Amino acid sequence: MKRVLVTGVTGQIGYYVAERLSAAGDEVYGLERQSTLGRAGPTGALPYQPVAGDLLDEYSLLTVIDKIQPEEVYNFAAQSFIPESWVQPILTAQYTGLGVQRLLEALRRVAPRCRFLQAGSSELFAGGAVSPQSEETPIVPRNPYGVAKAFAFHTVRIYREQYGLHAVNAIFYTNESPRRSPAFLARKVSQAVAEIRAGKRTHLALGNLESRRDWGYTFDYADAAVRILRHEQPEDFVIATGESRSVEELVQTAFQLAGLDFATHVQLDPALVRPAESLLLVGDARKAARLLGWRPSVSFTGLMEILLANDFRRLGLAFPEDVAR
Repeated sequence: MKRVLVTGVTGQIGYYVAERLSAAGDEVYGLERQSTLGRAGPTGALPYQPVAGDLLDEYSLLTVIDKIQPEEVYNFAAQSFIPESWVQPILTAQYTGLGVQRLLEALRRVAPRCRFLQAGSSELFAGGAVSPQSEETPIVPRNPYGVAKAFAFHTVRIYREQYGLHAVNAIFYTNESPRRSPAFLARKVSQAVAEIRAGKRTHLALGNLESRRDWGYTFDYADAAVRILRHEQPEDFVIATGESRSVEELVQTAFQLAGLDFATHVQLDPALVRPAESLLLVGDARKAARLLGWRPSVSFTGLMEILLANDFRRLGLAFPEDVAR
């Protein structure tokens, strides 16, 4: 049994890591801001013991880590909404970048043998010219969120090399789950499709249908996080499906699974159109397959089935599992 601290535990991947480790018998603590402390999970219970702390407050991190003396820390806390990073670039830098350094400093001072995992992002590569991306791809961010993630990535590497901490980066590509906020595309689509099926709305407004992503299932990525941190050597890993899918493919798949006509219900809204990405973000996770035995277990269609089934249940609808897949 290990003592584990998970930050960002009220989100999706942090929650699933806590759930997985708790089920395995580990003693799991979840770092929450005081305003969310102890908020109930989907079933009214939490797979972790909540503790108060904030990545903006180094003293709170020192206090929590000194008290718990964790053997592992998984950091998923961040300001992770890219458009918001342009509105609040300083706050994004404080949480997503400097927050990681505060955590590492706390570990260096009071728990130097603790293992640390930092959740990275494919946005590290968004301003580059290489696709697909691997652990060897140059880091060239193109927005404040990516810049903060780049700071965190290099800080982890420096603390590993300079201080000998077992600190690693997991470079996660886009991943989705029922815990994902509808502010993000895949959940926006699955929620809208369920509401259309329930007669609560008639249309879904979208922008650029040609944008492409490497979409995976968050539960698989939580499994990867544990494998990375428990790998004997501290190494960085790209975690991705290696498959590129367009927004149009995602939307068509969702409507087809629900037995609805895509063309009837989707409207293009020019106000939602963003400039096309200059680089295709698709990950090369062969290193994770070779050294960790990790591979995604859920297909693109399977992912959309999971999201839709959740939103159908939420509205009291039966998911049409007999629909052609």
